[in-house]
Amino acid sequence: MSDYNDNKIKPLAYRMSPRTLDEYAGQEHIIGKGKMLRRMIEADSLSSIILFGPPGVGKTALARVIANATSSRFEQLNAVTAGVSDIKNVISDAQNPILSEGKKTVLFIDEIHRFNKLQQDCLLPYVENGTVILIGATTENPFFEVNKALISRSTVLQLKPLEQTDIEKILKNALSDSERGYGDTDVVISDETVSKIAYNSNGDARNALKALELAVVTTAPDMEGRIVITDEVIADCMQNRLIAFDKDGENHYDNISAMIKSMRGSDPDAAILYLARALKAGEPIEFLARRIMICAAEDVGLANPNALLIAVAAFQTAVAVGMPEARIPLAEACIVVAASPKSNASYLAIDKALSEVENTDTGVVPMHLRNAPAKGMEEMGYSVGYKYAHDFPGHVVKQQYMTDKTIGHKYYEPTVIGYEAKIKEYLDKVDKIIHGE
Repeated sequence: MSDYNDNKIKPLAYRMSPRTLDEYAGQEHIIGKGKMLRRMIEADSLSSIILFGPPGVGKTALARVIANATSSRFEQLNAVTAGVSDIKNVISDAQNPILSEGKKTVLFIDEIHRFNKLQQDCLLPYVENGTVILIGATTENPFFEVNKALISRSTVLQLKPLEQTDIEKILKNALSDSERGYGDTDVVISDETVSKIAYNSNGDARNALKALELAVVTTAPDMEGRIVITDEVIADCMQNRLIAFDKDGENHYDNISAMIKSMRGSDPDAAILYLARALKAGEPIEFLARRIMICAAEDVGLANPNALLIAVAAFQTAVAVGMPEARIPLAEACIVVAASPKSNASYLAIDKALSEVENTDTGVVPMHLRNAPAKGMEEMGYSVGYKYAHDFPGHVVKQQYMTDKTIGHKYYEPTVIGYEAKIKEYLDKVDKIIHGE
């Protein structure tokens, strides 16, 4: 364990890492009074856990708090640099009654998702038999990235982005703490500027502390020896508000899912918000345009056939012009899809038909619907009896189009929403003509 009386060479974010549960900010849903993890820690009855959440929300800090609060030995590995031999060394020490002093061993593995299958399998039996208590930390969804057997033997806890008030508390602690922070330095900063740092950090305490540290160490003292931190200094240190997700991480999927569901749910404001987040995070414009096209086809469908045309045009335009101009056609298409009437009748129709084709014998094409391009084929019945629809009133004629085995099957059930209401009206008219009504 690191000595928290470290000199101030180490980064502020490291120095200000909480030492106790009372110093820990945020994550009340898992360590608040009466919550399971807090009860486990206070009772010194910890079982293996995996913590996952975005960067800077306190995963490593929580592991250190647990180590301080329990009577266990604490070992730490980083999955980026650790190998099987490192795991075996920790296990060997944990099994040695002299080295372990008869205590339980808590093994904290940062970025556990970076362990390969062999490394995770090496760890599994010792987690299962209790040789070590695992605390894994990851920014990725462990249900996708971590061995399922390891998941089943651990409690998975999700950490959320910190609230602005939590980060303000952390910053003020850093400003007042003489031992680890700037309590012995004459730093002048208003509550409003502290709030601005917290807001711009977007739930990431590490970046908030990094911005504060950068502001302090790069600001020259005034004539009175004070380090005055203004909004302008913070704006220079932070540049832009942090994006809430990494385009390659789990939040990439969460954000695009929210965008699609907002378009499907006819909420253009929400859809545009998630599109903006994706663009700011650097999502490829081709990927975003494809998702809009898919939503136009699947969820708008024939309730507004023009939505798909606009989505395709937006794709072509966005790719042709690139960013930043690509944001405009993408926004137009996103809004059109969100603001259009919805029908998934075409989507349901093709899936129903595909299911029948895959699972049943749907028969053969009727002879009168087959072409007869070669001499002698008509004598065999090809195309014989086919009725050309345009030769009949209303350009509709009664004849069999389905195979013998699918007569009477319905795949497309048009709604009465948007343009599809006109399609339904036309098909009802066709049905009456065919049946002579």
